[in-house]
Amino acid sequence: MAFDRPVLRSTPGLVFWRLLGSGRGASTSMGADLRRWALLAVWRDERALDRFLGDSPVVERWRSEARESWQVRLVPVASRGRWDGVDPFGPLPSDTPGIDPGGPVAVLTRASIRPSRLVAFYRSVPGVDRLLAEQDGCLASVGVGEWPLARQGTFSLWRDAAAMRAFAHRGRAHRRVIGRTRAENWYSEELFARFSPYASEGTWDGADPLA
Repeated sequence: MAFDRPVLRSTPGLVFWRLLGSGRGASTSMGADLRRWALLAVWRDERALDRFLGDSPVVERWRSEARESWQVRLVPVASRGRWDGVDPFGPLPSDTPGIDPGGPVAVLTRASIRPSRLVAFYRSVPGVDRLLAEQDGCLASVGVGEWPLARQGTFSLWRDAAAMRAFAHRGRAHRRVIGRTRAENWYSEELFARFSPYASEGTWDGADPLA
């Protein structure tokens, strides 16, 4: 991943990007899967993205080294918070033609955890992981991070907005964690964004979760 950064910095049309490590399986715990990583990228337009996928040496190397890969194109429909001081997904479009309001939903959460709150954060993870594993309508999920321990996030795919809201608001473990993050000021910065997927390619654990 370190060798990719200079190339990504000079990629035309790439507005915002982060290379991310991942947790094991669907867990958001401290364990890391050193073989799996992700690129979050915001593009000026789809032509810039298509040129990157067709011509970039980064993509060429990933394809040659990967046992499995999956990509998804997303339209942001809601975003609040900041990532390194900016909102990478705003301003949001006032109209999103072709978006199915009853279709799948992708969710990205990201936070910078205060050092004094790391223990509390990671103690809360197992309960949320169990709830997520049991939640009807969750198509796939993965824990992601920029730095070990302190800059963490999740990416999840849901059958529809109703399934996502059921997890966010009805699960007792998740509600308790949300309440504690506010009351105890766990994060120095956080971001929540919701997207509508409109195209995907490849496999994630053997299948395309949006197929």
